[in-house]
Amino acid sequence: MLGQISGAQDEWRMNDRRRFIGLVVAGGSLALAARKSSAPSKEPPKRTAAPVHPTEDLMREHGVLGRMMLIYEEGLKRLESGTSISAEVIASALRLQQHFLDDYHQKLEEDQVFPRIEAAGGRKEITRVLRQQHEAERKLTAQLLKNATPSGLGSSERRAALVEGFRSLNRMLRPHTLWEDTVLFPAFHQLFTGAEFEKLGETFDAFERRALGPSGFEGVLAEVSQLEKNLGIDNLSAFTAHI
Repeated sequence: MLGQISGAQDEWRMNDRRRFIGLVVAGGSLALAARKSSAPSKEPPKRTAAPVHPTEDLMREHGVLGRMMLIYEEGLKRLESGTSISAEVIASALRLQQHFLDDYHQKLEEDQVFPRIEAAGGRKEITRVLRQQHEAERKLTAQLLKNATPSGLGSSERRAALVEGFRSLNRMLRPHTLWEDTVLFPAFHQLFTGAEFEKLGETFDAFERRALGPSGFEGVLAEVSQLEKNLGIDNLSAFTAHI
């Protein structure tokens, strides 16, 4: 009888130890989980893109203009060879240029860039020439639009005027943008502290929204891309030299 009681007590003690160990393990697991949940996340912080500074903004707009010049070069090639080309494609490119270049980019330069350069006492000769070229571009683009019609493409005289006009336009715009990128814009950048330049970027952004609408620069780039597709020059590899 005493043996039975002793055995029962031993079994009870064993079960009690098991329950105690179970509680300790469970408590430890909860504590570990709590520590893990309260530990700082090891995921890298989300990166915020740096703002586009004014000179970068102006230079990428020159990139869009350069792609428009490729469209004009393709048009020139087709006009000279007698290859079919839609008058609407030519006219669309010219209208986009008036909207993007005349009403926005050049006006931004004339309002925000040239006066500051001139006020600082430098590069007045180059800003004088650049203003003249802006005016020449506006007149030349308007003349080209008059001939960028189905009847204009059907006339040998007006077709020749388109060819000469596009040659003159590209010949002027290419050095115009290169001089600005390498001479004027670096001088412009040096007029500002970092904080001042960032603040000016906000002014540029506001002007872009007013002039180009909600789609802004990206909307213009999308239109240029579509014109490239219409002419079959939207594949960068097509411009690779074969040696």
